[in-house]
Amino acid sequence: MADALPVWPGGVAALSAGDKAEVLVEALPYIRRFRGSTVVVKYGGNAMRGSDGLALFADDVVLLRAVGMNVVVVHGGGPQIGEMMTRLGKVPEFVDGLRVTDADTLEIARMVLVGKVNRDIVGAVNVAGAPAVGVSGEDAGLLQARARSVELGYVGDIDEVRPAILRRLLNEELVPVVATIGTDEEGQAYNINADTAAGAIAEALGAEKLVYLTDVEGLRRQPDDAASVLSTVSVDELDAMVDEGAVAGGMVPKATSCTKAVRAGVAHAHILDGRVPHVLLLEVFTRSGIGTMVAR
Repeated sequence: MADALPVWPGGVAALSAGDKAEVLVEALPYIRRFRGSTVVVKYGGNAMRGSDGLALFADDVVLLRAVGMNVVVVHGGGPQIGEMMTRLGKVPEFVDGLRVTDADTLEIARMVLVGKVNRDIVGAVNVAGAPAVGVSGEDAGLLQARARSVELGYVGDIDEVRPAILRRLLNEELVPVVATIGTDEEGQAYNINADTAAGAIAEALGAEKLVYLTDVEGLRRQPDDAASVLSTVSVDELDAMVDEGAVAGGMVPKATSCTKAVRAGVAHAHILDGRVPHVLLLEVFTRSGIGTMVAR
């Protein structure tokens, strides 16, 4: 795990002029290296809770964009969908950890993901200083999907990513924010796992980095031991951890998407603790980094 980074009372404003200069000098080679590259960030539903966290995340996105990186945000919203279902008197049903999605649940998911969560993220990034545009996987056929199983209803797997709309937005120096509702050739919508969608989008764009912001410190060698967080892991090692059960539950789609994306040409994938303020900047612009990096 990366060494702990110093914390200054009062934040950056409390740093001396010399300390601030050192921070900028340390960041400079990374700014040069990643300028013009693409980073796909999956911003999880749990990480979105609380306006302060969203505002800090938006600041990170704006800074990455300001130094010339192309940023695509992909978001989930499982907790928010569950809350809306409860408010509407609908009881969530799960099979193997996946939400059974009938027609009513699909409409709730579309309403929450496209109409609420997406708009909140777009608004926060716009306020922070970068022009963001909300996109659904249905737009321009971005996420082509098919039903995973009859039992799960309108839960979809991705057949193809058609990234033309994202490339056009990035060429205009905009920040696409993607809600993961996909569609098939007949126009039927499906709810897509956001972890899987982020990995597939990173592959399609040939991204330099795929980043998952979650609510744990990173990947653990021992699931119940916070001290066993891995700073780096190879794709083969990570496959073995999944097979052995060391990676389980909601971390599995993140892990499998990381390995698939890296094998497909994405340079690095990262699993970071989204609860840490400015965790994106710490990972991209410091020598020590933070969380877990997945590489070949």
